[in-house]
Amino acid sequence: MEGYHKPDQQKLQALKDTANRLRISSIQATTAAGSGHPTSCCSAAEIMAVLFFHTMRYKAQDPRNPHNDRFVLSKGHAAPILYAVWAEAGFLPEAELLNLRKISSDLDGHPVPKQAFTDVATGSLGQGLGAACGMAYTGKYFDKASEETGGLDG
Repeated sequence: MEGYHKPDQQKLQALKDTANRLRISSIQATTAAGSGHPTSCCSAAEIMAVLFFHTMRYKAQDPRNPHNDRFVLSKGHAAPILYAVWAEAGFLPEAELLNLRKISSDLDGHPVPKQAFTDVATGSLGQGLGAACGMAYTGKYFDKASEETGGLDG
């Protein structure tokens, strides 16, 4: 991300604290669901905290805003960490995380585009990488947009 700058010590501590809250939320969600991949979520917590709360530009209350930076979670099985991010950002109520994988909930086991904050459905590892590259290329060379696209694989 072009405008990246190293966080000061206070911001760094805030990001560490955020990463820990994301871990806790994703573990609570997978525990409530009785299934999921909490370790995959936990391993992505710092990356997600830095991306969403330091680097990316977006309006949490307007997830489909065309000027938001975009993100593809290629490791779709770690969806609970993405949901935890959006709860932390204020887009989802924290209590909704406990409805992960329930038939009445939009929080599926993998991200799907019916969710306002998801552009690409991901499942197979690496599948989202090509989509993110295509989104970034299109944004830069066709749309001439200043928004950036990121992704997480693995």
